[in-house]
Amino acid sequence: MNDRKMAIEVIATKIFEIRGKKVMLDKDLAKLYNVPLKVFNQAVKRNILRFPEDFMFKLTWEEAQSLRSQFVTLDKGSIPSPGRGEYPKYTPYVFTQEGVAMLSGVLKSRRAVGVNIQIMRAFIRLKELLLTHKGLADKIEALEKKYADHDDKIRLIFEAIKQLLSSPKVEEKKITGFKVEK
Repeated sequence: MNDRKMAIEVIATKIFEIRGKKVMLDKDLAKLYNVPLKVFNQAVKRNILRFPEDFMFKLTWEEAQSLRSQFVTLDKGSIPSPGRGEYPKYTPYVFTQEGVAMLSGVLKSRRAVGVNIQIMRAFIRLKELLLTHKGLADKIEALEKKYADHDDKIRLIFEAIKQLLSSPKVEEKKITGFKVEK
C-alpha cells in the first residue's frame, strides 16, 4: 500500500460523526499539521469569522464523553472529563469538512497545504464508501422485494413433491381374460 493511500486511511480513522456531521477533533488536526494544540486553537480563534457553526463547533461534555466511550482507541488525554481537573480543561472543538478546508487559509505552512489535501481526500473517500454501501443496500432491498414470494413458491414445490412421494402405491392389476397354457 502506498504512503498516500495509507495516510488517507489513517486520516479516515480520525473522522467521527457527531450531530449528524462528519468531523475531526482539534487535537487530531493539530497533530496532523504538526503544531501544538494551543497554537492551533489560537490561530483558529484569531480567525474565528472564518469558522461559522457549520464549519466548527465545540463539543458538549456529554458528546465528548460519548465519543470517548464509543472509540476505545482514543487515548485518555484526548477528551477531557468534567470536574476532574484533567488537562485539557475544555471540551474540544471539532471541524467539519468545510472547516478543515478553511484551515488552509489560517495555517499557511507547506505542511498544512499537503495535510489539507490528504484530509480532503479522506473525506471524499468516506463519502464514496458511504455511497457504495448505500448502493449495495439498495440492490439487496430490490432483490429481497423481487424474491419475497419465492419462499412460498418453494414451499409449495416441496409439498407437491412430498405428495408425489407419499401417494399410495399402485398395485399390479390382474389381467383379466383367458389364460393360455402352454
